[in-house]
Amino acid sequence: MAGYLSESDFVMVEEGFSTRDLLEELTLGASQATTAEMELVQRIGVPASKIIYANPCKQIAQIKYAAKHGVQLLSFDTEMELAKVVKSHPSAKMVLCIATDDPHSLSRLSLKFGAPLKSCRHLLENAKKSHMEVVGVSFHIGSGCPDPQAYAQSIADARLVFQMGAELGHTMHILDLGGGFPGLEGAKVRFEEIASVINSALDLYFPEGCGVDILAELGRYYVSSAFTVAASIIAKKEVLLDQPGREEENGSTSKTIVYHLDEGVYGIFNSVLFDNICPTPILQKKPSAEQALYSSSLWGPAADGRDCVAEGLWLPQLHVGDWLVFDNMGAYTVGTGSLLGGTQACHVTYAMSRVAWEALQGQLLPAEDDQDAEGVCKPLSCGWEITDTLCVGPVFTPASIM
Repeated sequence: MAGYLSESDFVMVEEGFSTRDLLEELTLGASQATTAEMELVQRIGVPASKIIYANPCKQIAQIKYAAKHGVQLLSFDTEMELAKVVKSHPSAKMVLCIATDDPHSLSRLSLKFGAPLKSCRHLLENAKKSHMEVVGVSFHIGSGCPDPQAYAQSIADARLVFQMGAELGHTMHILDLGGGFPGLEGAKVRFEEIASVINSALDLYFPEGCGVDILAELGRYYVSSAFTVAASIIAKKEVLLDQPGREEENGSTSKTIVYHLDEGVYGIFNSVLFDNICPTPILQKKPSAEQALYSSSLWGPAADGRDCVAEGLWLPQLHVGDWLVFDNMGAYTVGTGSLLGGTQACHVTYAMSRVAWEALQGQLLPAEDDQDAEGVCKPLSCGWEITDTLCVGPVFTPASIM
């Protein structure tokens, strides 16, 4: 199965590696939604033959850009989209995006994209009349789908569309399973459960040797847990409570504390809006059992009442200048935040475990002469207990955290 990186996700490559070599080693291509993303992945070495323009709603200028830069695979789900491609990129190979049944997904993409089964034959007929070759089918189960069987149903639907295409003379050989796969250990449905359902459905409808290439957009799965965010407290406000609560039980003043961070839901924490998550901070120092805890909320810097990062937290007394750490912040954070008009680009520092570094060295770099390697700092995984062994600061960067 080929892996495709989805939009707004990232591949992190240590300086000195050939990105092209790494992508080829991992059998990766790129599923893109904008011309900016196409430009980016081509700049880092992804060949046009491994790019699929998966957004079925494109501007004419974007279609012309794809044609000019050799991107042949384009998705569509309506007659209008097909007509635009016929006019602006007549040599393109089309992938028909079908709707999915995922009513319980956190992000239901089928509300916006995907052709219903009853429309697919008509779209395939139109493509044939327009001399456009349809080479595959795609779908995208919405992110956070709690039902793995939604994938099995969509694969069964794709098989029906393949049969329609064959009857009409289309030679179809691509099935794109979409993305949104969970990359966290605590997900409601584990990736392994979804993979098991998908593999069983593929064995039934697209068995090995049938001549169909299976693609998956694994961006969220790859990077969800790969990033940790550090945000600083820039302001705080204490609000007295009228009703007795947990604070009084602990013998402290009845109050709630509002903390303002330097990042909010219109920046890195946009997953609060998109994925309905409630980020829980990791404190620099674990509070003692005797330390009072207060009802607390975290807010972003925007002058907007909706810029609330988290509520209902019980935290010790924190101060302006303190740093809060949030893990599992890799997917749809930095990239999407820039699109939402974040105030500034965050600083990213990379770290890697020694085991992972040595494994990558063995795969992608020529053997180092021991003498040349002396004195070279090897990346280590970051953690409070090893900060004194790093040649540079840990991934969190600010000295106050170390």
